[in-house]
Amino acid sequence: MEFGRREQLILLLLAVAVAFGFGAKYALNRQRVVEGPAVVTEKPAAIYVHVAGAVYHAGVYRLTQGSRVLDAVRRAVPRPDADVDALNLAQPLEDGQKVVVPARLSAQGQLPAGAGNPFAAPVAQDGSSSGATGGRLNINTADAAALETLPGVGPALAQRIVAYREAHGPFTAVEDLLNVPGIGEKKLAQLREHVTIH
Repeated sequence: MEFGRREQLILLLLAVAVAFGFGAKYALNRQRVVEGPAVVTEKPAAIYVHVAGAVYHAGVYRLTQGSRVLDAVRRAVPRPDADVDALNLAQPLEDGQKVVVPARLSAQGQLPAGAGNPFAAPVAQDGSSSGATGGRLNINTADAAALETLPGVGPALAQRIVAYREAHGPFTAVEDLLNVPGIGEKKLAQLREHVTIH
């Protein structure tokens, strides 16, 4: 059976189209193989670590996998009496681990006032306690946790008192609390018998 010129041309075009189709499919498959699987970047897993002891902000912290004891202690802010040298700061942390920052012993071999208690008021550089003085809380040295023990003072107001003190310096009179947003005459009257500036 002989094909005429027209049939030969049609067969040639068909053969070229089929060859082009196979070539395109081969090229696409080859490109997929070269690209390989897409790289999925995963966020590092989170771990939770409890920090307690001679720190200002004891609590549970969310850190990334591979964090060290140093990272957890920095987040909790060590107090001046903290003995961070007693810890292995380079040790990798594990999920659920508890890090207790010990307090240094005083010259008399005793812990400074409030040391070892994560909820105690901070100890000043001179070793004096920044907590209650004669039953009153020193508003110039108490941290937010200690301020929350005052009547009518919640976490937000305690933070505002600390922020005001950090921005403007120590309170020179109990009445200076009136400058803190959220404290009026009524609140000041409620606090007056519970606080001191010395």
